[in-house]
Amino acid sequence: MKKLTFLYIFLALANTLFAQENVYPARKQEKPVFIANGTVHVGNGTVVNNTSIEITEGKISNIGTGINPSPNAVVIDAKGKHVYPGLILSNSNLGLVEVNSVRATADAVEIGDFNSNIKSLVAYNTDSKVINTLKSNGITHANIVPQGGIISGSSSIVQLDAWNWEDAAYTRDNGIHLNLPSLFNRPNPYAALMGNGPAAGDAVKRGLEELDVIKSFFRDAKAYLTQSNHNQSNLKFEAIRGLFDKKQKLFVHCDVVREILAAIDFKKEFDFDVVLVGASESYQVGELLKNNSIPVILNQMHALPTLADDGVDLPYALPGLLQKAGVLFAINDEDGQHRGKNLPFNAGTAAAYGLTKEQALSSITLNAAKILGIDDKTGSLEKGKDGNIVISEGDILDMRSSKIGLVMIQGRIVSLDDKHKQLYERYMYKYGLK
Repeated sequence: MKKLTFLYIFLALANTLFAQENVYPARKQEKPVFIANGTVHVGNGTVVNNTSIEITEGKISNIGTGINPSPNAVVIDAKGKHVYPGLILSNSNLGLVEVNSVRATADAVEIGDFNSNIKSLVAYNTDSKVINTLKSNGITHANIVPQGGIISGSSSIVQLDAWNWEDAAYTRDNGIHLNLPSLFNRPNPYAALMGNGPAAGDAVKRGLEELDVIKSFFRDAKAYLTQSNHNQSNLKFEAIRGLFDKKQKLFVHCDVVREILAAIDFKKEFDFDVVLVGASESYQVGELLKNNSIPVILNQMHALPTLADDGVDLPYALPGLLQKAGVLFAINDEDGQHRGKNLPFNAGTAAAYGLTKEQALSSITLNAAKILGIDDKTGSLEKGKDGNIVISEGDILDMRSSKIGLVMIQGRIVSLDDKHKQLYERYMYKYGLK
């Protein structure tokens, strides 16, 4: 009985800790919404002033100057404000990990090396308190990525205003994630003390051996998938069928040039659609990436460079270098502390190191949509695309002026309340400051 009582108390406390009952998804759009006379940042590098947008049944039905709202439309005056496409987080464990340091709240890693059949979407927790803090910064979509092992599994793209993972699903199983082995020898300061520490070159040797194992996996999968009949289904091979018929992309997580060249080799041998994730040395092989049509997702702007002799500002300048090389890229925010909500400000940093403001915006809107394969539905403010729209009083890339007043996801005006705001209001009241 004592054990049951303790269990009930624990569940009650857990419900209090993780619940956020007064923040809930918006209902399906019923009336047209007309955003009038705003400064519209299309997402493709174009800015148009005094422009209006009408959203009907979740889609942008009209955009331009001098247009009038439908008779029953809800009119929103955006004069003097900035209108943007919804921002896209390209690589995240959002909804899979709540608190990094609390193991019971983490569901991003599966046991084993080759987990191609693992689907991140079914573990996505729409009740995560982190999600609402992202919407408050204009982020409307995220690519939810599994972690761990050699092949982590498949990612899916979600919209951030949903009751459950089925509602959240925007594009299911869009890519398979491969973590390349390290092909870079890092000094081991404890090798001498250990007596039998790894000799120079061992890390690269082990990495090359692991690459052969990975290639064998894909070769076996290709042979399996060319056969029409099987006595038994191989779930791991079936899960990557989309790589061979181009319905999925292979997201290769790597950093240094050697690893990037290995990723290019995968594209050449298997004809996969390859996307690099991280790729901190991608600027050194920009022409090669452009010629092979391989885009890059840059994980974290505010970080130290990979190598000790790199410029300390290289992570800030990297987007500008890729832009000059003609490589398609997206900026991301993978920091474990602010959990993706600083995405627009990472792009703002890049705008101070070689990009224009609109190029930086494209890196978290249309570029990201192209890389993830959803640019037919979102990423820019164009007629026929989903009504994923953000209105800010100032520059969304500048934390000093960004003040998000309205966010729409598929035409629905979503709540911008979150736990941060609730705690702010609570203690403003407690100390008589409100």
